[in-house]
Amino acid sequence: MLAVKRLLSTSHSSVDSTEMRKFQLLAHKWWDEEGEFSALHSMNDIRVPFIRDTLLSMSSNYHLGSPLSGVKILDVGCGGGLLSEPLGRLGASVTGIDPLEDNIRTADQHKSFDPVLAERIQYKSSSLEEIVEESMETFDVIVASEVVEHVADLETFIKCCSQVLKPEGSLFITTINKTQLSYVLGIVVAEKLLGIVPEGTHEWEKFVPPEELEHLLESNGFSVKAVNGMLYNPLWGSWSWTESTSVNYAVHAVRRGAQGEPGQGQPSAHTAP
Repeated sequence: MLAVKRLLSTSHSSVDSTEMRKFQLLAHKWWDEEGEFSALHSMNDIRVPFIRDTLLSMSSNYHLGSPLSGVKILDVGCGGGLLSEPLGRLGASVTGIDPLEDNIRTADQHKSFDPVLAERIQYKSSSLEEIVEESMETFDVIVASEVVEHVADLETFIKCCSQVLKPEGSLFITTINKTQLSYVLGIVVAEKLLGIVPEGTHEWEKFVPPEELEHLLESNGFSVKAVNGMLYNPLWGSWSWTESTSVNYAVHAVRRGAQGEPGQGQPSAHTAP
């Protein structure tokens, strides 16, 4: 129930300077599993298998021990590398971008402890818009986990994802629905009562209903394949899948190919992982 943040808020940028300032104060705490990002650490227990298993279901190439070998992944709003690292361990070639330099320094330092990851992961202090020209149709996969509820311009963000993703490439998003329940649980309980995330991390007005996200994806060249509810248990600090998308949810979408249709063998829409 956390995330990374946006940048200099211009008409052509998805980055929000207010969000940047929030996360600058926390940049050194990314790898404290009991700290402000504990919910993101435990989210890996479900988001990493979701990404891995979805991609494997779409591919005939399987590398034992390194199932995502050869897959080029862009981790947008990578923060301190909490999702980039496990994807790198699965064999993927990961580029992690974040507009906040302090986050990238933290991610680079932590990556340096593992020589294997040092080869597989590259971090850049950059917004998504800034890499579009150099990375057109470059990536097989984009992950934007706990990011879209922090961007300044969601449609610009989705358009940029489409531009840097190869045709028939996959986009994975996790975010928070805009409901009364998400306000109570995501802000009142999580921030104000339990302190699971720092107070002020989220703004309910920026939460994104799945219907709105699906519409933006479909109108920008994507086919939505799955929308799955996610549930966080603050007592156990653990995540699970649920049918309800009323608070947290995950989306898998595929960029349509030249004929306007995704490739063969795609998972059916709205199926639980």
